[in-house]
Amino acid sequence: MEYRRLGKTEHASSVIAFGTYAIGTVSQDEADQAIEYALSRGINHFDVAPTYAEAELRLGSYLKRHPRPDLFIGCKTNQRGKREASEELHRTLERLGRDKFDLYQLHAVGTKADLDRAMGPDSAMEAIQEARDEGLVTHIGITGHGWDSPATHTEALRQFDFSTVMTSCNLFMAQDPAFIASWRELLALCQYKDVGIHLLKATARAAWGERERSHQTWYEPFTDPADVRRAVAWALNQPVSTLCSAGDVDLLPAIIDAAVSYLTVSEQEQLSLLEVPAYGDIFVGA
Repeated sequence: MEYRRLGKTEHASSVIAFGTYAIGTVSQDEADQAIEYALSRGINHFDVAPTYAEAELRLGSYLKRHPRPDLFIGCKTNQRGKREASEELHRTLERLGRDKFDLYQLHAVGTKADLDRAMGPDSAMEAIQEARDEGLVTHIGITGHGWDSPATHTEALRQFDFSTVMTSCNLFMAQDPAFIASWRELLALCQYKDVGIHLLKATARAAWGERERSHQTWYEPFTDPADVRRAVAWALNQPVSTLCSAGDVDLLPAIIDAAVSYLTVSEQEQLSLLEVPAYGDIFVGA
């Protein structure tokens, strides 16, 4: 497993972060097995949220039985009010059995309107800053999905000195001229400000649409190992710190395998992913 510096947090993050929505929809025994597997493959960065079904309880149960103070845990809130965000933050700490968060993020800030609500007066941002001042949060980040997220996060970094951004990009999205311009602007600003980049949706294939769902993920994922390998290779050849794994435990092994071997995938092979049928806009109807 490769490890990359997560910006000014100074954490050497595994290039795959465990997206714990995957354990939010399974039993505790299955969750324990998935956590153990992730740890055995070298993953040292876990991403959790109150909206990930039962993920906080599953991860918390494991950590209370198997303390891992060395594990980097990022959490987030999509609450926008100060009181609601503060209550959620404290509840998650209790559920996880932790004294503090390594990283706490404004969640699902994908548009300028989202940003204004999250950072205005009496907002979630005020609650997070107070928690940081109390020693409950070490670093503050921001996350967001969608086509507008890179531009939104660029604006966020102009307003506040975030330690990390968690934003969406994949090879399909990178073909859009307006999106890739915003993506490159965000990358440059993150480099200048030493902000760690956590990439979302690297292995998302398309919106589910009317198709029957075969996995617990929000978007139809790539499942063919060769497609996963190409998607991960493209993503890890970007100047990012870590990729969030997809939200289904069955998908984790292929994603980790792809991360371990990505240097063997040529640029031409990466680009051949665009030829995969139905690779498309994951945010249609979202």
